[in-house]
Amino acid sequence: MKFILAKKAGMTRVFGEDGTAKAGTILKTDGVTVTQVKTADGADRYSAVQVGFGTRKEKNLSKAVLGHAKGTAYEAMREFRDVDAAEVGATIDASVFAVGDTVSVAGLTKGKGFAGVVKRHGFHGGRRTHGQKHSEREPGSIGGSGGRAGGRVAKGIRMAGRMGADRVTVKNLKVLAVDAANGEIIVSGAVPGNRGTILEVIAA
Repeated sequence: MKFILAKKAGMTRVFGEDGTAKAGTILKTDGVTVTQVKTADGADRYSAVQVGFGTRKEKNLSKAVLGHAKGTAYEAMREFRDVDAAEVGATIDASVFAVGDTVSVAGLTKGKGFAGVVKRHGFHGGRRTHGQKHSEREPGSIGGSGGRAGGRVAKGIRMAGRMGADRVTVKNLKVLAVDAANGEIIVSGAVPGNRGTILEVIAA
């Protein structure tokens, strides 16, 4: 199974041979380096390939992580399970993908900060008239005595809170173009996160 880590660089459009325009997202990568190979027969008891991506300042990493990466300060490290075996130190770049490949892209969505129930869950809010002054965007009752939870607030009640920054996987995206020389992969449609978000790209 083919995989790589990349950064979201922005969106564009790609014209097909028949002249149709398709929206695409540009993923920028300098390749990843295999930092560890785990096997089911080894101490880890499962098979996976761990890779490092990008670089950052050494002072921003703990000595444990820096030592594990043999002194290389990677910006991000990820594990991919059920992939082909690789050797430690091997490099995987954009050329592993080809036009027409079907991929899944996973990453964190944009963080929206603290949001109310209208924005976060789509509540309609209260009525604007008949004696209600400040209930336009309030959540309303959240339980109370004798309700379905027996006088307490049940778990999972939709309320205000932090919105976004959730891990999301978008499946069945097509690779529209690959520029291995510049480390760019263009996939169809939109992917999670804003510009600069580190994404996991896995062939389906």
